[in-house]
Amino acid sequence: MNFFLDENFPKSAESLLIADGHHALDIRGTNKEGSDDSSIFEMAQVQRAIFLTTDKDFFHTIPYLFPDHYGIVVIALRQPNRHEILSRLSWFLEHYGNRSINGKAFLLRDHTFVIYPAED
Repeated sequence: MNFFLDENFPKSAESLLIADGHHALDIRGTNKEGSDDSSIFEMAQVQRAIFLTTDKDFFHTIPYLFPDHYGIVVIALRQPNRHEILSRLSWFLEHYGNRSINGKAFLLRDHTFVIYPAED
């Protein structure tokens, strides 16, 4: 799977993803850094990548603006830190890492998760 890291997502996720056999893209350090949300999300779509972020706006708005996408994973924790974010990402990879999530948006919280649109 291809993943695209939002600028707010821990850079160390790249190592975790690669170790699990996935590809990770990150625009930090490029001339695209600091682009607006829609532009960043569009970059992920051009790369056919699942978008990883901690910004809940991507769960609440982007799936409606871009109904055809390669997947969104939002990790929104009460007290976010790198370790906890990577722990939730590991959980996601364990449960969904070999499944297509095209058109799905995941909101992963401390102990729960929501999928939009809901799975049948």
